Amino acid sequence: MPRTARPGRRTALAALSSCLAVACASGDLPQGPQGQEPPRSPGATAPAGDGVVTWASSADRVGTAADGRGYRLVVHTSVGGTGLRVRLSNAFGDRPVTFGNVHAGLRRDGAALIPGSNRRLTFGGARSVTVPAGGIVYSDPLPGYVPAASALAVSLYVPRAQGTRTGHWLALQTSYTTDGDHTAEEGAAHWTRRTGSWSYLDAVTVRPRPEAGAVVALGDSITDGWHSTTGLNRRWPDYLARRLRESPTANVKGVANEGLAGNRVLADGPGQSALNRLPRDVLPLPGVRTVFLFQGVNDIKAEPGATAEALIAGYRDLIHRAHASGKCVVAATIAPFKGWREWDPTGEAVRQEVNDFIRTGGEFDAVTDFDRVLRDPLDPERILPAFDGGDHLHPNDKGMRAMAHAVDLESLDCEGG
Repeated sequence: MPRTARPGRRTALAALSSCLAVACASGDLPQGPQGQEPPRSPGATAPAGDGVVTWASSADRVGTAADGRGYRLVVHTSVGGTGLRVRLSNAFGDRPVTFGNVHAGLRRDGAALIPGSNRRLTFGGARSVTVPAGGIVYSDPLPGYVPAASALAVSLYVPRAQGTRTGHWLALQTSYTTDGDHTAEEGAAHWTRRTGSWSYLDAVTVRPRPEAGAVVALGDSITDGWHSTTGLNRRWPDYLARRLRESPTANVKGVANEGLAGNRVLADGPGQSALNRLPRDVLPLPGVRTVFLFQGVNDIKAEPGATAEALIAGYRDLIHRAHASGKCVVAATIAPFKGWREWDPTGEAVRQEVNDFIRTGGEFDAVTDFDRVLRDPLDPERILPAFDGGDHLHPNDKGMRAMAHAVDLESLDCEGG
C-alpha cells in the first residue's frame, strides 16, 4: 500500500522466553507488594513508560447502575506481559461509583477460572476505590505474567452505584453478573447470569518483554465486530493481533479495539464522535504508537450526510491531534455499502471523493485500501458476496480476516508528528 515519506523506527524482537509456556499453562498471577497510585482524573494516562495496552473498548452509556452488583468480564489479551493494570471508567456516570473488590484471573470455561489464577487488584494499596462522575482509575500493577491471547476474567464488585452505567454494549463476548461479592471465587456457581456487554472496564495494560508498542483501531460497528462470530474473537483487529503475534519482526504487538457501533467522525450520535472521544479512548492509552482510522461511513449515510469537505476536515483535525501526541495515523478507505438501506448515489459520490483523498492526499502516514479488498469486482459499489455478513455493510468472518491481512504490519511501527 502507498505510504508517505515518514520513516518508522524498526527494532528486532528477541524470541519469547520459554517461561511463558509455563505461565500460560499454570495461569498463575502471583501476589506480591503492590505499587502506590492514586485514582486518576478523566482522560488521565497510566504512569509514563508504564506498559502497553493489551485490550481496550470504547466507553459509552450502557444502562442504569445498581448497588450490590458483581461483574465477571471476559476479555482477550493481544500482547503478554507483567504488571497487569486495569482501567475502570465512570466516564458517563452522573454519580460516583464504588468498586469494593476487583480480581483478575484466567478463564477456564464459562464463568469458571483456572484454579490459582485469580488475584486481587488494589488501588493506591487499597482494596476499594470510589471513582467520581466522569472519572477513571488505574489499578496498581499486579505481579506475575499474563500471556498473550489469553481469556482474562476481571471480576468487579460494585457495592454503591446509581445513575448511568459506563461500559460497552457490543462485546460479542459472554460475560457474567451476580448479586453480592463473589469476585474472589474461581468457580462459576454464583456467576449464573450472562451478559453480552462489558461494564466499567475499558482498558487492560501490561509490561511486555521484550518491549513492544501498540496500535489503536478507531472505528465504528465494523471495527466493533458486528456480524463476526460471537465469542471467537474474529473482529478484524483480532485477526490483526494474531498476525502481529506471529510476526518475528513486528515491534507492535498490542491491539486496542476502539470500535463503537454507529459512531461518526464528526457528530455525536451513538456515543461521542471519534474526534470527541479521541482524548479518552485513544491518546492516553499506554504504549500506543499508531492510530488506525477506519471511519466515515456513518457520517456519509446520516441524514443529512456529511460532505466530503467536512469529513476530510475532520480527518485533518484528527491527524493533527494524533501527531501532536507523537502518534502516527494509518487510514483505511471506506468500504462499499450499496444495498444497505441508507445507500444512495449522492452518498456513494462522497465515499469515492473521500477515498480518493485517503489514497492520494499524502496526509496519512500510511494507507490500507479496505475498499479494494472488500468490493465486488463486478459491482465495485457493493461488498463482495463472499465477504458480506448479510446486510451489505458489515463483513463476515472471512471479510474481517481479509481486512486484517491487507494491513502492512511495518506501517504500524512508526514515529508520528
